[in-house]
Amino acid sequence: MFKDAKVLVTGGAGFVGTNLIQRLAGLGAKVTATIHKKPAQIKDARVNFITAELLNSTDCDRVCAGQDYVFMCAANTSGAAVMTKTPLVHLTPNVIMNVSMLDAAYKAGVKKFQFLSSNTVYPLTDTPVKESDCTNEFYEKYHIVAWMKRFTEIVCEMYDQKIAKPMRVSVVRPGNIYGEYDDFEWETSHVIPALVRKVAERMAPLEVWGDGKDLKDFIYIQDFVDGMLAAFEKIEGYDPINIAGGNSVTVRDVLGHLLKAGNYENAEVKYNTDKPSMIPKRLIDIDHAKKVLGWAPRTPIAEGLARTLAWYKANPVRQG
Repeated sequence: MFKDAKVLVTGGAGFVGTNLIQRLAGLGAKVTATIHKKPAQIKDARVNFITAELLNSTDCDRVCAGQDYVFMCAANTSGAAVMTKTPLVHLTPNVIMNVSMLDAAYKAGVKKFQFLSSNTVYPLTDTPVKESDCTNEFYEKYHIVAWMKRFTEIVCEMYDQKIAKPMRVSVVRPGNIYGEYDDFEWETSHVIPALVRKVAERMAPLEVWGDGKDLKDFIYIQDFVDGMLAAFEKIEGYDPINIAGGNSVTVRDVLGHLLKAGNYENAEVKYNTDKPSMIPKRLIDIDHAKKVLGWAPRTPIAEGLARTLAWYKANPVRQG
């Protein structure tokens, strides 16, 4: 599907975008990737990097022109601290970018568009959430970011289902993604990259935000890219799909794997419950992806974490 196709990836300097453009280039696609304030994390002659401000509809039109496919990976993202203190930073910029890119892609005659949604669109549950469990009721700390993602999903459905000449739109709901080229900045990183950095730099004491008992669904980036490409290829019609690990573990489990991989098992670990943490339990059902896509994650979490830690240690200059 992708060989010789003109493919646009927004957020080309970001975590998912960087890994995705490498994969698409390897598949023979003619890849264009947008960057904004941050430079690209990789140098690849096969990829055409262009600077664009996706809050500007003119730039959205410019980058979509002539493209066959669009992957919307650009987003204003942050960690628990920012999400707790200033959640509105997720609202207006992301809504404008998402809607503007859908509009530009449609006007440009793009054949298919994929939107990277979020598992925040699901409520807090004691059982693994299926795609049909999206009730528009959200965990309170996720209320703003969840509505932003859910609103964009609804707009995606409009383009795919509610107009006379539809544009095919794929919506992917990820688990908590981790791996190479993640965001390891202290202010904006999520739980795994923060712990990877603390283990790699042998912090003493090693502080963990919260009590470490939060149950989360993690998926290694290469498995996630496999899933998002499978969804792009195989799903026709509006059908949001979970691409996740399907096997939740605690933050303490993650830390244990990292300490072992980093030969730092004697670390003094301090759990700080005064620091912000997010949803205490997230279980995600991936049966739909297994049935429809023939896809399942292949990387055990201990292996994925070891790879991520090794990558970070080999690339410290990338981090601020």
